[in-house]
Amino acid sequence: MNRADEIYVVGCGMHPFGRDESVTGMDMAARAVREALADAGVAWEDIGYAAGGSDVSGKPDTLVGRLGLTGVPFVNVQNGCATGASTVLAVANALRAGEASLGLAVGFDKHERGAFHVSAARYGLGDWYAETGLMLTTQFFALKTQRYLHEYGIPERALATVAARAFRNGSRHPLAWRRKELTEDEILHSPEVSPPLTQYMFCSPGQGAAALVLARGDRAFDLCERPVRLASLAFRTRRFGSFEVFSPWLPPGPHRSPSVDAAQAVFRGAGLRPADVQVAQLQDTDSGSELIHLAETGLCEHGRQEELLAAGDTDPTGRIPVNTDGGCLAGGEPVGASGLRQFHEVVRQLQGRAPGTQVPGGPRVGFTHVYGAPGISACAVLTV
Repeated sequence: MNRADEIYVVGCGMHPFGRDESVTGMDMAARAVREALADAGVAWEDIGYAAGGSDVSGKPDTLVGRLGLTGVPFVNVQNGCATGASTVLAVANALRAGEASLGLAVGFDKHERGAFHVSAARYGLGDWYAETGLMLTTQFFALKTQRYLHEYGIPERALATVAARAFRNGSRHPLAWRRKELTEDEILHSPEVSPPLTQYMFCSPGQGAAALVLARGDRAFDLCERPVRLASLAFRTRRFGSFEVFSPWLPPGPHRSPSVDAAQAVFRGAGLRPADVQVAQLQDTDSGSELIHLAETGLCEHGRQEELLAAGDTDPTGRIPVNTDGGCLAGGEPVGASGLRQFHEVVRQLQGRAPGTQVPGGPRVGFTHVYGAPGISACAVLTV
């Protein structure tokens, strides 16, 4: 592919995740956008195409009232946990099609305290499904984790190891919400939510925003000293019989997750292998999800996660650093922004200017992965 047709990230911005009752979700989004524009050294008037996503905090295209009424095409995206990655996909495709040379992707949300409030009808299910308590995703993720640990002989302590690393990374990251380290024992002995998952093995609905400025290759190197190439981005939905969020039935035998399909497609598109990844972001709605996604994306073999964790391979100084900013466990999950947070962290890592702990050795290949209801996944490979 000619460099002019390739897509690069040239700027990124982020409102810290957590809870800030002094601002609205739109305020957070506007701040993230302005930071991304400043990082790229461009003005809002230079943006030729935009896409934004939010689950509960408003119509993203109304941000033009704050940023400037330039007539820019602005697409609204609502795609669960894959919302952020979907905004990047929309903008990248528009740039490749020649609609613009500069584009912007933004995601934001400001969730209330407590569990996510989800309508059964919104997912094509009857009221009975919610009335029996099955819309509580804690139950689904716990059941999926319990099944996976049993199938591959992984001890429950591995779940605490994942969470302890997440909180350790978050404690060193200025944009994370949870900034206190917790030991494995503290995590294991915290209140049980849904066996085998305890309180600190789950992420929390949160607040925050993130934004990226993307450019075609014929503009990128004039704007940014070290642009990060979007080598590939793939999005997939569930197959028949897969074991997914809000499934009214579960298959007794093997199943194929959309994460497997998305990861295989993205590495094929990038012409790289999972073994080439030097820094990764994985959906960690809970500790068990990260364990499962390590294998589903090809970053390790099924059943080898405990060995990987014990060796420190997923630490920032390890062979395959994972969730170096603390992931969803330390950052919480504002649904519209969560996927873009992953891009923000990987881009900064590849540029050697991570806000938290910098992965040593000058990583050149990064990977992002999101998974959410009702069985969707998006993966990206980024390179310098």
